[in-house]
Amino acid sequence: MGRYRFDVLQRKTKDVPLALLQLRAPGITAEAAAGGLATGRITARAANIARDLCNAPPSHLTAAGLGEVAKDLGARFGFDVEEFDKQQLIELGCGGLLGVNAGSAQEPRMLKLTFTPEGESTGHLGMVGKGIMYDSGGVSLKPSDPMHLLMKMDMGGAASVLASFTALRELKAPAKVTGFLMCTDNMPAGSAYKLGDVLTARNGTTIEVKNTDAEGRLVMCDALTLAVEEGADAIVDIATLTGASLMALGQLTAALFGNNQPLVDRVRDAAAHTDEQVWQLPLERQYRKQLDSDIADISNLGGKYAGATTAALFLAEFAGDTPWAHLDIAGTMQSDSDDVWRSKGATGFGTRILIELARGFTPVPVQASSPAD
Repeated sequence: MGRYRFDVLQRKTKDVPLALLQLRAPGITAEAAAGGLATGRITARAANIARDLCNAPPSHLTAAGLGEVAKDLGARFGFDVEEFDKQQLIELGCGGLLGVNAGSAQEPRMLKLTFTPEGESTGHLGMVGKGIMYDSGGVSLKPSDPMHLLMKMDMGGAASVLASFTALRELKAPAKVTGFLMCTDNMPAGSAYKLGDVLTARNGTTIEVKNTDAEGRLVMCDALTLAVEEGADAIVDIATLTGASLMALGQLTAALFGNNQPLVDRVRDAAAHTDEQVWQLPLERQYRKQLDSDIADISNLGGKYAGATTAALFLAEFAGDTPWAHLDIAGTMQSDSDDVWRSKGATGFGTRILIELARGFTPVPVQASSPAD
């Protein structure tokens, strides 16, 4: 993994069809220890697939293009892919995703991934990935600084979920796993959603838009609702969600929240096993009032403090009583330089956590709230 390089667009490599990415397994040396070699190869391959997806330029990998890649991977690695286009999303009432997509020249896509194990399933795990293919900030336009170079990676959560599915069959995951990837870019245009707009989510919740650059939670709320409707025993979402998590924990550690401590503990154990650092932050319910709206059920932005927590509180509204954990990977999605297993560029962070979680998944006890609340 440490030798990974995204070089498929350099002239020294062979040409690659626009719709498909070069997906390749990392080299494995003869000296590698025999124990865990097969698992390591599979999980490293998955992480590198996530890296390739994140590193691809936004003009090369649109929401529709990710759908094509997902179907190719599904056929190769044994999971089903359902693709929902704009009209189908309208029929489903996915107002969060449609609102964010309103300024884009590219159609949105929701990708539903389903892995069904051989034999009797030990449970049903839901995964949700933020798939903002490029984030300009929308009408709340981001400044023209180096941050824009990273905004093609704002689909890092969706990439990690998709990549994790490539490992489930080979590692004989015992549970059914359903993934939802919510994919669009976020662009300014005359048709774009605006500050003060009110969107209606899949579950009927009305959302006042206070900042169009707080778009990730808008696309994910529809997916969380659908995962609950699917009857998932637990849901884990993963998203490059807030700059606040980067400011709090830096580039090595992802923020972890949840409404169910046993599930949060399982995510922490999976992270420790895969050497992907996470730190649990409190889902402080007293901050919920920052999301109050005078004209809608909820707003998409809290106050100027605890931004990672208020974003998590927004998502928690749509998970309801279903055990749910949230990984904010805004800081860990990329590395500025080579560092141990992290190669410069996209890291594929979270892919191996999700795989490890799915490999031993069974339902967790349902709690009214987390002890960390």
